[in-house]
Amino acid sequence: MTDTSPIILAYSGGLDTSFCVPWLKETYNRPVVTVCINTGGLDAAAAASLEERAMALGAQEHVLVEARQIFFDRVLKYLIAGNARRGNLYPLCVGAERGIQATLLAELASERGSTTVAHGCTAAGNDQVRFEVALRTVNPALEVLAPVRDQAFQRDQQIKYLQDHNFPMPPSGGEYSINRGMWGVSIGGSETLTSQNTIPESEWVLSSGAFDKNLPAKELTVSFTDGVPVALDGKAMGAVDLIEALESIGGEYAIGRGIHLGDTVLGTKGRVAFEAPAAEILLNAHRELEKLTLSALQMKIKEGVAQSYSDFVHEGKQLDPVCRDIEALLDSSQATVTGDVKLILRAGSVFVAGVDSPYSLMAATKGVYGEAAGEWTPQDALGYSRILALPGMLQSRAMKESKATGGSA
Repeated sequence: MTDTSPIILAYSGGLDTSFCVPWLKETYNRPVVTVCINTGGLDAAAAASLEERAMALGAQEHVLVEARQIFFDRVLKYLIAGNARRGNLYPLCVGAERGIQATLLAELASERGSTTVAHGCTAAGNDQVRFEVALRTVNPALEVLAPVRDQAFQRDQQIKYLQDHNFPMPPSGGEYSINRGMWGVSIGGSETLTSQNTIPESEWVLSSGAFDKNLPAKELTVSFTDGVPVALDGKAMGAVDLIEALESIGGEYAIGRGIHLGDTVLGTKGRVAFEAPAAEILLNAHRELEKLTLSALQMKIKEGVAQSYSDFVHEGKQLDPVCRDIEALLDSSQATVTGDVKLILRAGSVFVAGVDSPYSLMAATKGVYGEAAGEWTPQDALGYSRILALPGMLQSRAMKESKATGGSA
């Protein structure tokens, strides 16, 4: 029997997914339902424009799935708890949401009785892996189409196809690939295909021209409860609203702007420009609060598993049971990560001015670092230093005796 069920397309409104709508419809002679999984960066006007363009491209229906809170609860909460970055720089921005988007896309396909889902990823990027690992994990029976990758369509071919058929072009005109979500924006263009240059100032989405504004320094206080951001300047806020507020504030100061050069899932080097003001502010604030409230051993163990978690999310493996195990440890580690963090924003930088917590390990000691002993005496400190030096003393003694005997036993 001929399959007449709709093709469920993950639709962002960029060049690749815009091209996919009419091409899939024409090639497979099946209706196409475009689906936008809103994991942030989409206001009402943008959502309406996205639907209008999807329908103009030939979609049978456009579906908007609200997923910001789900994204925070299932992913961002743990990226914050793990202070997760790639290459000590990139806070995973848009890639972190692909697993959630694919999961909800597969669930929607099942609800609609569709056998087929599609995405607009290329063969050269990470997203194809993230999407397909999650899609096949949630529903192994789904047929997954990826026209841009599987047919090796180039950007100029896609642009020509849309122009020749009088279909609307994406707002960027296809010159730059822009992905925006709650955790930041990623931007790819000709400059990021090599390692030498940055993108033009005009192409930054959140912070274009920020360094020319000469804004005065801005003070903020972010409050956390059990590792979760809960208030801004004393005003209680849900995590989603707080992140969006910090994006607006931090974007004005070009906080969290960078270009990440790292290893792709496929094993090659890749480069992408990004803006992540909320992530930059929260990760810096959370990290310093943890330093005040967690023991050295907690920090050491958590750092190792958090790096693995970050890698798994980056690679699209966040549905693997091991991630539930790591999340359990991260949840446990955050039991005392409660308090306030004072920050100062200046153009291009966020400075942590101070931290305070009812679980402060610094306040718990009677000693004062560099000034006075507390729970120990000067004699205790001397003895501890001698014992700590013992392995080095024995090594030096053994080396000296070995040289004295010519190294023979």
